[in-house]
Amino acid sequence: MTRERILIVDDESQIRRFLRPALEAAGYEVVEAATGADALKAAATVAPALVILDLGLPDMDGKEVIARLRGWSHVPIIILSARDQETEKIAALDLGGDDYVEKPFGIGELTARMRSALRHRIQQAGELTAVSVDGLAIDTVRRVVERDGQALKLTPKEYDLLVLLARHAGRVVTHKTLLTSVWGPAHGEDMQYLRVYIGQLRGKIERDPTNPKIIRTEPGVGYRFVFD
Repeated sequence: MTRERILIVDDESQIRRFLRPALEAAGYEVVEAATGADALKAAATVAPALVILDLGLPDMDGKEVIARLRGWSHVPIIILSARDQETEKIAALDLGGDDYVEKPFGIGELTARMRSALRHRIQQAGELTAVSVDGLAIDTVRRVVERDGQALKLTPKEYDLLVLLARHAGRVVTHKTLLTSVWGPAHGEDMQYLRVYIGQLRGKIERDPTNPKIIRTEPGVGYRFVFD
């Protein structure tokens, strides 16, 4: 069985020395890069299944690496960074990052995020037509959403919001991405507007809207559709 290849991009050698044996023990093949330039070259030559990317690189900002990669590649990118500012996370995610893990981190959390991102990559290989989780079924061909076999009445915007989240299942979708994709660029900063719709949507699809299991909040950043 061919092992999935993971590209680690981090200028801290101790981080790479920590990650390599842990990921190899988990069954992955590991390729390393210490700079943005080396990362872009490696991504083009070794075709990784997933990239783990530090934002603080010596030759360029990690966000620039994301932007360049997204010019030609859909490879999942997990941001690994000590930067805890929400604006940094949001900017990196809006540029095309799939998820983020803050330093210091546990290998268990990182590998769980990796599995989720890799599953999402497989989902994206074909157009999403149906998804089912915790009794919720979404059929995008018929534009029908059901809970335990009973059709739910969603408004057009609620449906569009749900499908957008489901298409990116497992990854963080930022507030700005949700607002501009569903309501248009003029609504990119209407945070309260989004919260109201998320609340309405949870009220219809969640078993317990006060303890949502399907649409999870990423504080200060966005929302995540959870299908596990």
